Amino acid sequence: MKRFACIVYIIALSGLLIFNSCIREDISGNTPEDNFEALWKIIDEQYCFLDYKNQEYGLDWNEVHERYARRITSDMTWENLFEVLSDMVNELRDGHVNLSSSLATSQYREWFDSYPRNFSDSIQSIYLGKDYTNSSGLTYSILENNIGYIYCSSFSNGIGDGNLDQTLNKLAICDGLIIDVRNNGGGNLTTAQKLAARFTNEKMLVGYMCHKTGPGHSDFSEPKPVYIEPSDGIRWQKKVVVLTNRRSYSATNDFVNSMNQFPNVTIVGDKTGGGSGLPFSSEIPNGWSIRFSASPMFDPEMNQLEFGIDPDVKVDMKSEDVQQGKDTIIETACKILKN
Repeated sequence: MKRFACIVYIIALSGLLIFNSCIREDISGNTPEDNFEALWKIIDEQYCFLDYKNQEYGLDWNEVHERYARRITSDMTWENLFEVLSDMVNELRDGHVNLSSSLATSQYREWFDSYPRNFSDSIQSIYLGKDYTNSSGLTYSILENNIGYIYCSSFSNGIGDGNLDQTLNKLAICDGLIIDVRNNGGGNLTTAQKLAARFTNEKMLVGYMCHKTGPGHSDFSEPKPVYIEPSDGIRWQKKVVVLTNRRSYSATNDFVNSMNQFPNVTIVGDKTGGGSGLPFSSEIPNGWSIRFSASPMFDPEMNQLEFGIDPDVKVDMKSEDVQQGKDTIIETACKILKN
């Protein structure tokens, strides 16, 4: 039986270089015990946050092995094995960790289910009105108080430079700009950085990235600086407020971190969902795929971003505002921009 593992490393200098690295490894046996041991070992040797999560909430991966090994039996069904292995990887408390099979795909949901939603698309439609524009994955409009509003629901699709020029040019008359990335679950890091590049006039250090270099929990490369270079296109010069909630995840977490380094930007809403580790995919003997974080990212002060980024102004949507069709977070952003 072969195990295949592939990782995409993204190294940022002035731009991004992307390359694939694949590992092919012989593994014999396909019993429940073999698959359990293979999965535990992959995480033990390649997951990038074991030491950090031990510090944060006492995760002991060896103790996890002992506890879950007692639930593995040689005659258990594939369904039961999937349930046990899913429970085990959920101990990592990481939305990037997914065990996939023909049966199902595991998902750790507590990172957002334990927080307020802080977003309503029906209320958002009230603010957008009827004259909003959809362009290159962005939805934008000018609010009644002459504040520009851009909603970015995903970074999965590319954002064209021409469309960004057109969007920012149309909103140039506004007194300030709201960029709403609530419920944006991420996507392409390059797309997130392309958007962020429209809000700085100089090359900015926005953080660091490492990648695993060996099987030890602390085997990492030296931190490599990540920069945002100013775009050659139209760049926004007025104040900006970025709206966040717990479903602002993965590449969106990176976008918020980048924007957080710019002097004219304020982050408003709830703490982001995190998910800073670039994902890695591997396979256990029975063919199930495991996806997990393998390359940690940090802010310029080398703080971990895995568990999310705190806003400058913490705001939740008030129930009384929701009943009246108001978005407390948008209203707060407008007050900041008007003042």
